[in-house]
Amino acid sequence: MADNAHADVKRLSFERAIEELETIVTRLEGGKVPLEESVTIYERGEALKRRCEELLRLAEARVDKITTDQAGQPVGTEPLDVQ
Repeated sequence: MADNAHADVKRLSFERAIEELETIVTRLEGGKVPLEESVTIYERGEALKRRCEELLRLAEARVDKITTDQAGQPVGTEPLDVQ
């Protein structure tokens, strides 16, 4: 089941992942979640955090691929080289 939970994280948009992560943080900070559930949602939170970091890295790489002329003005983009 944990694999399925982590698999669905890989399909989430950044916005959805960060929203769910914020909900988890709020619940954990509230201190009213039973221990076993705390561990489970903490693990999901870690998966969500990794997803957000991955999406941010990809976005940053795309921004880095904007090409400029000698004056520093944007002139186009290059394909993102994802490996």
